Formats: sequence, structure tokens, C-alpha cells
Amino acid sequence: MSVEDWRRKIDEIDRRLVELLNERSRCVVEIGKIKQTTGDALYQPDREKQVLDGVVSANPGPLPDAAIRRLFERILDEARSVERVVMHSADGKKEN
Repeated sequence: MSVEDWRRKIDEIDRRLVELLNERSRCVVEIGKIKQTTGDALYQPDREKQVLDGVVSANPGPLPDAAIRRLFERILDEARSVERVVMHSADGKKEN
């Protein structure tokens, strides 16, 4: 394959990643609604550790485990932001 072929493949993978990240965020929105109703805490460190351990253990490479962990730490950080907005939207607060 040529460089352009590989780049087209990367572009398609990027589109799929965006789709999957948004699907994940829709799940986070639903969890935020439940937490808002039940009064559960936004930040749940045990769950974050479970997620990070799970993605690292699922990593076959070539990305090193540390890179996967950093990527998912960022994903989880953004998920908390989405969840925070959902949890506070019912009481009139808006956070970014």
C-alpha cells in the first residue's frame, strides 16, 4: 500500500474512533442522569481504576501500556465533564 492508502485507512479509523467515543459519551450521559437521581458521586476512583486496568490488560500493542493509560485517563476526564453537565443541568447549573 502507498502512503496515501495508509492515510485513507487512518482517516477511516479516526472516523470510527469519533463514532465510538460519542457512543461512549451517550452511555456516560445516561449514567449521569442515574447518578443525579440517586445522589451518587460524580467521581468514583474505584471505577476509574477498574476501567484503566481493563484497557491496559486488553492492550496487545504496539502502543505501550503507559500510552493506553494516558489516553484513557484523558477520555475519562472528558467523560466526567460530560457527566458533570448532565448531573448539574437539573438544578440550573451549567459547567463546562
